[in-house]
Amino acid sequence: MKISSDFDSGNIEVIDASNPQQVLLAMRPDLKSHHFQWFHFKVEGMTPGQRHGFSLTNAGQSAYSHAWTGYNAAASYDQVNWFRVPSSFDDKGLHFALEPTHDQIWFAYFEPYSRARHDWLISEALDKTGAEVVAVGKSIEGREIPLLRVSRNPNAQRKVWIIAQQHPGEHMAEWYMEGVIERLSKEGDAEIDALLAKADLYLVPNMNPDGAFRGHLRTNVAGKDLNRAWQSADDTETPEVFFVQQQMRKVGVDLFLDIHGDEEIPHVFTAGCEGNPGYTPRLEALENEFRQRLVDMGAEFQTKFGYPRDEPGKANTTLACNAVGMAFDCLSFTIEMPFKDHDDNPHPRTAWNGERSKRLGKDVLSVIAAMVDKLR
Repeated sequence: MKISSDFDSGNIEVIDASNPQQVLLAMRPDLKSHHFQWFHFKVEGMTPGQRHGFSLTNAGQSAYSHAWTGYNAAASYDQVNWFRVPSSFDDKGLHFALEPTHDQIWFAYFEPYSRARHDWLISEALDKTGAEVVAVGKSIEGREIPLLRVSRNPNAQRKVWIIAQQHPGEHMAEWYMEGVIERLSKEGDAEIDALLAKADLYLVPNMNPDGAFRGHLRTNVAGKDLNRAWQSADDTETPEVFFVQQQMRKVGVDLFLDIHGDEEIPHVFTAGCEGNPGYTPRLEALENEFRQRLVDMGAEFQTKFGYPRDEPGKANTTLACNAVGMAFDCLSFTIEMPFKDHDDNPHPRTAWNGERSKRLGKDVLSVIAAMVDKLR
C-alpha cells in the first residue's frame, strides 16, 4: 500500500503504514506557521472489501482541535464524486475507516479545489461571462492572482467585490466562486441582467494560491494570515492583500463579500461590521436586510448560530470585512460555510460540499441584485 501527498494541495506525513487496518499519519504544519488542520492524500494498493483504517495522530494539537467533534472525513475514488466517511475523535487523534470498493482513494479535509480547476474557472469566466482581467497580482512564489471584472454597462455606478480563499485550506470558498461565475455565464437571467445594469462585479477567486497549492490551512508561504493583514499589508510578506487593496482604492467599493469556511460551526452564517468605528444605522439596516433576504428565499443559511457580535468600537479592523467596511463605509460581510455540514439541512453522505457552496454563491447574487439600489 502506498500513501502520497506530493501533489496540488496535498498534505500528510506517514508515521506507520505497516498495518492497513491502523495506518498512522500526521498533518504537516503551514510553512513558517504553527497552524495545521488541512489534510489531503492518496492511498494506492488497497484491497477492495477489506477494512482499512487511518488515524491522524496529531489532530489533538491542530489549530482548531475542538472542531473535530462531529466532523467526518471527505473521500473520493475519482476526485470528482466526494462522500463522507464516518470519523471519530479522541485523545489519540482523528480516526476513520472503510471497506473500499476500489484499489485507490483520496482523503481530504474538504472537497479540494485544484489549481487546474482554478485555471479552467478563469477561462470560463473570460469566455462565457464577458469578464475581463483588469489586473494581475502575484503571490510570493509568483503565482498569478487575476482580478476579474464583469461589466455590461459603462454607466454602472456600483462596485461589488467578492474575494475568496484568503485562508487556503478553505476550499469551499472557490467552489462558491465557481457558482457565482456559473450563474453569470447563463443568458436570460433577469436578476443578473438587472444587477449588471447597475453594478460592476470585481472577483478574486483565490487570494492565496501558494498556500492552497502547498496544502496550508491558514497562511501564505511567509506564514502570514492574510485575513489579519488588512491594516499592515506590504508587497513583501502579504503581496496578495496589498494588490487587492491597491485595486480597491482605484475603483471604490460599494459592497464587499469575503468568502470563508469555518472549522467548528456546522452552519452557514455571516459576520458583519457591527463593531467598527463609524458603524451606522444605515449599515445595520443593510446587514439585516441582506441576511433576511437569504433566509426568505430559502437559501442554505441561518442567523441563529455564528460568531459572537463585536461590541461597538471593538472590531478587529485587521480583518478584511471590517477593514473594507470601515475604509469605504459600505456593506461588508464575511460569509462562512462549514467544513462539517449545514445542520439546518443535513446531508450525511456529502455533508457540506462543493456543489452546495456553488449554490450558495448563486443565491447570494439574487440578494445583491435585489439590494443594489440601496447600497448608497
